[in-house]
Amino acid sequence: MGCYLVVRIRGVPDVRYDIRETLKRLHLVRKFHATIVPDTPEYIGMLKKVENYVFYGPIEKELLRNLILSRGRITGNKSVTIEYLEAVMGIKFDELLEKLLSGEIKLKDIKGLKPVFRLHPPRGGFKKSIKKHVKDGGELGYREDIQSVVTRML
Repeated sequence: MGCYLVVRIRGVPDVRYDIRETLKRLHLVRKFHATIVPDTPEYIGMLKKVENYVFYGPIEKELLRNLILSRGRITGNKSVTIEYLEAVMGIKFDELLEKLLSGEIKLKDIKGLKPVFRLHPPRGGFKKSIKKHVKDGGELGYREDIQSVVTRML
């Protein structure tokens, strides 16, 4: 079992109630917010429901490391450090990353860490339309090459 990185890229104000609630449960209340979800049938169903507002894909260890260290925040809007994570969890940082990727630990299990990452718009902009699905030539939905877009957003 793996994990997906989910990034909201549309901030339409007139979102249907059920979609807005699903986005809220995924901690994606604003444009360019990102979170990590496990690869379970429940979360896949949630992602299918909101795929017209987000893009998502499998996350790699190096991207997860960069995401946590550069955009991760703890209570009080302070930056996350490796020392803090090791002290709170009691394990090495690399082991923590492996457990996050395998789904053993969720972001909410790390005391003090906020479960959402606030990203910038991508440098150079989106290459395609954010109103269309990937299979229709856009940016929305499931994509294998999520690494290339998110690194430009850090």
